[in-house]
Amino acid sequence: MHKLLMVDDDPAMRAMLRLRLSDTYEIVETGEPEQALALALSNKPDAILMDLMMPNCSGFELCQSLSALSYTAMIPIFVVSGGADGKYKEHCLRLGAKGYFEKPVNFVALKKSIQSELNGKAAERRAHVRVRMHMPIKLQGADAEGKPFEESTATDNISAGGFLCSCKANLMKDTIVAVYVAGDRLAGRARVARRESPGAPWQKYGFEFLEKTEEWVLQTS
Repeated sequence: MHKLLMVDDDPAMRAMLRLRLSDTYEIVETGEPEQALALALSNKPDAILMDLMMPNCSGFELCQSLSALSYTAMIPIFVVSGGADGKYKEHCLRLGAKGYFEKPVNFVALKKSIQSELNGKAAERRAHVRVRMHMPIKLQGADAEGKPFEESTATDNISAGGFLCSCKANLMKDTIVAVYVAGDRLAGRARVARRESPGAPWQKYGFEFLEKTEEWVLQTS
């Protein structure tokens, strides 16, 4: 059974979410947003549901903190909030949230969105085994405006078929870049398969190799 971490300071809302979701998911919950990061690291949830307006730590701050760590950055976040302002939704999506649901919650749509995201992650895990390994890399290509760029960065999440890394350049999905390791040793050409945190200065991209050389550390899944 997949595990969900719920973060909401309203006990009644947590009870409602638990009632509607516990038949499908194992639930871990907290009303203290400052505990959420530790709970995410210790319980390793498959997804996180969070409110926006909470004391001590807002959902915006929590979303940013979760996205900043290599492990928790991989956990999909779904915002469940009473805020109907379109700017809230846009900002949450820029911070990396996978979905935004206003209260009262459409649970059919919420479950469908969560399951779709988890199914996609499961398919990716089956395709390529991921390894936690820190490796400096260099990306070279053209950004969303067609301007050439070259950036040194690093990845902590690699597989035989791709990697996840931060990049300051604004890249569109399917953008193709040259990937170098150990200075100027060409590891291959990869495309942007997904954007983890679009619009943020620390945005992360998931890259999928189109072709690779023997320089890439993992050669088989």
